[in-house]
Amino acid sequence: MPLLLLLLLIGVLAYQWHVRRTSTLTRACRWRLDRGVAPDYWRCAACGAEQRGPEPRDCLRPGR
Repeated sequence: MPLLLLLLLIGVLAYQWHVRRTSTLTRACRWRLDRGVAPDYWRCAACGAEQRGPEPRDCLRPGR
């Protein structure tokens, strides 16, 4: 039983590490889909960055 809990803990930590490493979004990045402009137009509510295409996975703020 302790071995199973240890494996579960390692799996959860590995998953969290993977999610953190594959996204550069910060807490301030809040992407919103604006279909009034185009069906694939994204705008960040925090900094005003804009992008067309799939949902952004990177912070586009200047200086980042």
